[in-house]
Amino acid sequence: MMIFLITFGFFLVIGTAMAIGYIVQNRTLSGSCGGLASVGIEKACNCDNPCEKRQEREKKAALEENLKNKIDVTNL
Repeated sequence: MMIFLITFGFFLVIGTAMAIGYIVQNRTLSGSCGGLASVGIEKACNCDNPCEKRQEREKKAALEENLKNKIDVTNL
């Protein structure tokens, strides 16, 4: 039982030290490279109709994409 308590205490101290080190660095958590898109999932939810915030983001992204691909005839 004493070995278990020593081991548990050791892991507790190491975990606390890592948490304090992360807090001291003052960085935010970041995701993995690609996230769900890297495994072929296009959206995080399974709903057919996304929420209003996502619809607005998609609408804004589509508008920006259209403006980027727009051909300006005056500059030809």
